[in-house]
Amino acid sequence: MWFKNIQIYRIDDWKITSAELDELLSKRPLQNCLNMEIQSQGWVPPGIEKTRLVYARGQQMLIALGTEKKILPASVVNQLAKVRALEMEAQQGYPPGRKQMKEIKEATLYELLPRAFAIRQSNHAWIDPTEGWLVIDSASTAKADDFVEMLLKTIPTLAIKRTHTVLTPASAMTRWLAGDELPHVFSIDSDSVFRSREDKKVSISYHRHPLDSDEITRHVRAGKEVTKLALVWRGRIAFILDENLQMKRLTLLDIEKEPAESAEEQFDSNFFLMTEELKQLLPDLIDALGGESSDQLSSL
Repeated sequence: MWFKNIQIYRIDDWKITSAELDELLSKRPLQNCLNMEIQSQGWVPPGIEKTRLVYARGQQMLIALGTEKKILPASVVNQLAKVRALEMEAQQGYPPGRKQMKEIKEATLYELLPRAFAIRQSNHAWIDPTEGWLVIDSASTAKADDFVEMLLKTIPTLAIKRTHTVLTPASAMTRWLAGDELPHVFSIDSDSVFRSREDKKVSISYHRHPLDSDEITRHVRAGKEVTKLALVWRGRIAFILDENLQMKRLTLLDIEKEPAESAEEQFDSNFFLMTEELKQLLPDLIDALGGESSDQLSSL
């Protein structure tokens, strides 16, 4: 268990035990899609143990939101819709119009849904009640927000906020590359993305290519800002920080892991290691960005 892409939220005044959380999640488990449903969501076991919806180690908790989605390619829908359109043309003597074609496609979709294949996926989240972190393992903001929305439906009394900082990540990363001192616990790696402030479609990406000062100066003077930057924290974790305070491609570096005798022990060891590292990394990152900006926090 090691999160690869994380999105950072705050939970205010968490007072729910792991047993209480398990009971609350059990009221909204993942169910199979009904015949006419495209998608269903619900809570699933987050660990190797399949009877619990909360994996807990000390006060740290791990939960998972499952999604079952029916796969129905547009090409399949369009193919059958053409057949239905030809049948309608034969009946009424002229081709269906735009409105009729839209209705045909909708009817075709519902006709095919009961026969569509369904796949299941899950997104995990770590809850740290002591420090108030909710960290979701997802590269997609939309999926992370879906997770938060489902958690709020399950526990309406929660107050969950996306984290914002005094310095925006883009401005801080641009300053660091331009020469401002980076906090000593971080070092800059060799991946970065510059984007024009005026035209968001204009960007330049560097992969495994350290920049010299002349290149950086040229981009900054041209009105570009850094939207992604590879960083290494304390020589232990490498990641990409982006302009939305998302951390991507988290990689554990040269940290010795204790050998485990079973899959359960390995899972527990990995979860403990991850939470212990992130409990130190997150505050360091927030501090590097000027601290949390309380006036920018917005409830979801």
